[in-house]
Amino acid sequence: MQWAGLVPPDATVLDLATGAGRNALFFAARGHKVTAVDIDLSRLPDSEHVERVQADLENGTLWPLAGRRFGAATVTKYLHRPLMPDLLDAIEPGGVLLYETFMDGNQCFGRPSRPEHLLNDGELLDLVRGKFSVIAYEARLISEPTMAMVQRIAARRL
Repeated sequence: MQWAGLVPPDATVLDLATGAGRNALFFAARGHKVTAVDIDLSRLPDSEHVERVQADLENGTLWPLAGRRFGAATVTKYLHRPLMPDLLDAIEPGGVLLYETFMDGNQCFGRPSRPEHLLNDGELLDLVRGKFSVIAYEARLISEPTMAMVQRIAARRL
């Protein structure tokens, strides 16, 4: 929510790994058209402003949004590195990436703890380098809602 103001009012928003749709519904309430993608959409309430795309993003099938572009993309508590090129390419020039997930060190606090689900130090910065302008970045310990090590980035596509 802290960086939602970076998303232009007319921008379409992609919420990847939407889960219960907290971010999708937040942006829909702000008047955005939202595309919410997840393997299980049963927890996502219906909304006329939210397009639901059910897709297994980790089974090796093609990116379900090929050829589509968004004014913003949000990802929270999800990491599947093979998706990163498609995700970044789906953000149109001038569009915004808002990404937050767990990083190395989180294994001290519980799940996720496997390396394939934890960002390496500075990994989000490395992913956007040369393609995005970084507006804000954090790599830190948080205590709410529970103790965790996270990385957060807000960046605008060049």
